[in-house]
Amino acid sequence: MDFNVSKKRMRSASSGAVLFMIFLSHMTSALEVPLDPKVLEGLPQPPTITLQSPKDYIFDPRENIVIHCEAKGKPHPNFSWTRNGSHFDVEQDSKVLMKPGSGTLVIDISGEKAEAYEGTYQCTAHNDHGTAVSNNIVIRQSRSPLWSKERLEAITVQKGVSLVLQCRPPAGLPPPVIFWMDNIFQRLPLDNRVSQALNGDLYFSNVLPEDNRNDYICYARFPYTQTIQQKQPISVTVLETNPTGERRPGFMMPLGATSTKMVLRGETLELECIAEGLPTPEMSWQKDGGELPTSRVSFLNYKKTLKISDVNEADAGDYTCTATNRLGTAHHIIKVTVKAAPFWISAPRNLILAPNETGILTCKVSGDPKPDISWFVNGVPIENAPEDHTRKVDADTVILSRVQSGSSAVYQCNASNEFGYLIANAFVSVLAEPPRVLTPPNQVYQVITNSPALLHCATFGSPIPTITWFKDSQISIKREDPYVIHENGTLEINVAQSQNSGKYTCIATNNLGIKENHVFLEVKEPTRILKQPEYKVVQRGMSAVFECKVKHDPSLVPTMTWLKNSGELPDDERFEVDTDSLVIKDVTDEDEGTYTCIMNTTLDQDSASATLTVVEATPTPAIVYEIPDPPTDLELTDQTERSVQLTWIPGDENNSPTQKFLIQYEDLLHQPGVWVNMTEVAGMSNKAQLDLSPYVYYSFRVLAKNQVGYSQPSQPSRQYRTNPAAPDENPSNVQGEGTEPGNLVISWTSLTGFQSNGPGLEYKVLWRQRDVDQDWSSKTVANESHFVVFGVPVYVPYEIKVQALNDYGNGPEAEVVIGYSGEDLPLAAPDGILVTVHNSTMAEVHWEPVSSNSVRGKLKGYKVYFHRKRGLHETEEEVDQEPQEHVLIFSGNRTQGRLPGLEPYSLYNIFIRVLNSKGEGPQSQEKQFQTPEGVPGPPFLKVLNPSLDSLTLEWDPPLKKNGRLIGYTLKYQPVINNTEVGPVNVMDFLVNETTVTLDNLNTSVLYRFYLSAKTIKGAGANITREASTAMETTIPSRHVDIATQGWFIGLMCAIALLILVLLIVCFIKRNKGGKYPVKEKEEAHQDPEIQPMKEDDGTFGEYSDTEDHKPLKGSRTPSNGTVRRDESDDSLVDYGEGGDGQFNEDGSFIGQYSGKKEKDTHEGNESSEAPSPVNAMNSFV
Repeated sequence: MDFNVSKKRMRSASSGAVLFMIFLSHMTSALEVPLDPKVLEGLPQPPTITLQSPKDYIFDPRENIVIHCEAKGKPHPNFSWTRNGSHFDVEQDSKVLMKPGSGTLVIDISGEKAEAYEGTYQCTAHNDHGTAVSNNIVIRQSRSPLWSKERLEAITVQKGVSLVLQCRPPAGLPPPVIFWMDNIFQRLPLDNRVSQALNGDLYFSNVLPEDNRNDYICYARFPYTQTIQQKQPISVTVLETNPTGERRPGFMMPLGATSTKMVLRGETLELECIAEGLPTPEMSWQKDGGELPTSRVSFLNYKKTLKISDVNEADAGDYTCTATNRLGTAHHIIKVTVKAAPFWISAPRNLILAPNETGILTCKVSGDPKPDISWFVNGVPIENAPEDHTRKVDADTVILSRVQSGSSAVYQCNASNEFGYLIANAFVSVLAEPPRVLTPPNQVYQVITNSPALLHCATFGSPIPTITWFKDSQISIKREDPYVIHENGTLEINVAQSQNSGKYTCIATNNLGIKENHVFLEVKEPTRILKQPEYKVVQRGMSAVFECKVKHDPSLVPTMTWLKNSGELPDDERFEVDTDSLVIKDVTDEDEGTYTCIMNTTLDQDSASATLTVVEATPTPAIVYEIPDPPTDLELTDQTERSVQLTWIPGDENNSPTQKFLIQYEDLLHQPGVWVNMTEVAGMSNKAQLDLSPYVYYSFRVLAKNQVGYSQPSQPSRQYRTNPAAPDENPSNVQGEGTEPGNLVISWTSLTGFQSNGPGLEYKVLWRQRDVDQDWSSKTVANESHFVVFGVPVYVPYEIKVQALNDYGNGPEAEVVIGYSGEDLPLAAPDGILVTVHNSTMAEVHWEPVSSNSVRGKLKGYKVYFHRKRGLHETEEEVDQEPQEHVLIFSGNRTQGRLPGLEPYSLYNIFIRVLNSKGEGPQSQEKQFQTPEGVPGPPFLKVLNPSLDSLTLEWDPPLKKNGRLIGYTLKYQPVINNTEVGPVNVMDFLVNETTVTLDNLNTSVLYRFYLSAKTIKGAGANITREASTAMETTIPSRHVDIATQGWFIGLMCAIALLILVLLIVCFIKRNKGGKYPVKEKEEAHQDPEIQPMKEDDGTFGEYSDTEDHKPLKGSRTPSNGTVRRDESDDSLVDYGEGGDGQFNEDGSFIGQYSGKKEKDTHEGNESSEAPSPVNAMNSFV
């Protein structure tokens, strides 16, 4: 539950970071109400209105009336209503429902006269601690009255005159929206000449013949009911018989030279000027003695309407609208006055006071005219309320002095003038509460180094608690630099540093108790771009690479983003984004622009940009990009012991901007002739502040760099010598390690002459045994990088330091490094060796570790030696070779290890040695272990005496028996081809059986044999052999039945298919006849059924297949399209007797129909009878 409060008694948290422990003690006269519902849960609270309907509520009569009134308080408030100033008994009206736990009314107006519920309503919320009231809510029904009936006369006007078509819609609630349309519901076009006024009338600055129409219709749309009503159509006739000539502008509205307009503060001011004239005038606006408010002003209706939103007092004044055409101008002045309904300067706010505290309620309002202010207590005018001597009313202020428990109440401030009113509720609650800390416990704040950090301690209590801050639960922090303690208890560090990180505790106390809370501050390293992207000039079609290398706090997760011209990169696979680079492949002209890399973390970001310029693949000869000319005129200024400023004049850039300058130095004292890179500065700079070291004879030079490369070095500056001083640093890489038993070698990386800071450089070497109460031993050496200490115990830790010193003093305190004296061979061997055999090839060995003292060095591990002594089926005399030693090293302080790769059924010996950096210790006692039986290896198999139907097999035991053999298993099967084999036959043999003859085998068949030996663990690996029963073949061969081969079957199918195709081709060729002359045959035979087809000239028509394959006249062609020989009066013999006809070799007739050109035989059969297999067969008859 949230409250608005006057004075800040609550500590509110805001975003930020964490701060140091600070002491804070302050009191205020009024307590701000906390927002946390858990805090308020147990507190008594007077009612507060949280939701109410607007002051003016227009309802739709088709829907229920819902009047909102919600309130909160402790205990929860009860609700009641007044209507038109009298009590409204909700329970007595069955149409009215009050929502449970709420004051919201729902009025069901279905079947009722909605007007009965119009009126002014006010809600009251009451509990034991006071009464709050709502605004006066005026309830009115929306109305959309009908248009009054009227008879409209047709309008006739001369061309060029002005015209006004009046709309005059019925007054609705709320007012309707007006628009003009024709009788087909198309909006009439509006422009600078024809416009609609704010009151809905249609204005013509001058009429034209195109304005002729009989359907000017004004429509009114009523928003709540969504109904549209229309006025009777208006007819306008424009005459051209006596057109009006051009004229100066004049105002159609408003009339006269001046007019007035009043507007309320905060509302929208609309000023309107509509002018007539010919040509159509243009409108403009200005405010006398001031500028129009650009951000709030707008022009509508072709600048005929000036609109100013959110009006304030400064908008009052004279506004001039000007109408202009080429014949002159006209002016009209609108005098605007701004009045104001009451508005808040400062509304009264809720107060929580402790007993005997004093509080003030203020009701600051303004308005024009000035509002009247009246006060109420629990909804009753304050002058009618019970007298209270602790309360004093002074106009807009109520002062409550030394309040007591039980005096809680709700006060109302009412401010009103003729334009409106304001009501505000503010409760006064008298409480006595111990402190509560509202900031969540153990909250972690994170900030970046050098940024502000805020630690919050939001509290609540009555009286107001006193806040005290501590850092790391010990240091009490006062209000002093760099700490700022805010009024709400927040502790601020202006510039946070890494040492500010830690735990902070705030303690809140008042006379009723004490409460503490812990928060944590983490100060992170800033995100910085170390290598920025550089300006690139790239040839078209080449690749451009922008680098962006970043350093950030390792605990923060960075996100790299690349932008082009401040927008996203193009969605193009040519753009490749890597962790610290952007690559643009196959560059085009569109890729030119500024590319920016942005590195974001959750706390900060850094960015850098570079420009890409794309040039022609072959640069224009006139533009030559070269390295810059070297800088000149080097000068040293602002000289101090440890710094100097170097300035220079840049050389010519040679068509490529300078990207940076590189400053180098030469140490003429320690390294003459050697130039060392010192620092870089941006290409826009011409100076650098250089940090120097003591006892150096400096000489400086500068190189410029552009996209082509580095320039030649500048001429060296004058020499600058720095004075000697004590060393600033100590040697690096300090180590301590013994090389022999009893010594300790201390080594380091010596300082350079540049680092020495002065003459007489020496090193003070200090050492002492760690964890032993003894003083440091020391030795000072010069020109050395190591020192050997003798007579030290074997392999013990030493604390070591090496400090630099010279003639001007000692360097800083050296850091302690731990080293160890020399190692010796281990003294002891492991005991308790135990071997666990897992299976026939794997065992695990265990041992007891030796004591650390006996290792006498850094334990590197245990070295396990084992070898196979013999097989368990062998005697020592049968072993014919030296055993092979196996060695395994188990690193670290292990006490067990696995022994893989053992041979089954064998006897093994094993022993262990300790291993350190110096070597191996003594051997432990040897221990023996045995491996169990395993499966045997493959036996030896030979195939002898092959015959037509038998084969003899002989075999020998396997080389590796891996146990006691108990027999053999033989499997064999015939091999049909490469992928197919016959059934398997299985035979078992005793261990002493080593040969077998297989009879009744198939002749000339290849057989495959599989032989394996067996122990109690099972059968071992097979040995495979193949042999054939064919006696005449010395090498086993495979019989292949060619009739079953896939290639043979495919070949036969292909040949059969080819033969079938050739037969079909032959049949078709024999059936081809083409066109042929038949006139001679007809003359010889004079068949009476054959008649000339053209009777008019007595000639015989041509035979052709172009007549849709119709049979010749008089022919007897069967329905199936064939001609049987016994049904035809003609024959090939008859045609042969004609003398002119010829036959091909296949018997077909050669010739053509009369009047037809010869065609190539590839055009196909052109006879009147389509070829078919039946026809082809008939050609052979």
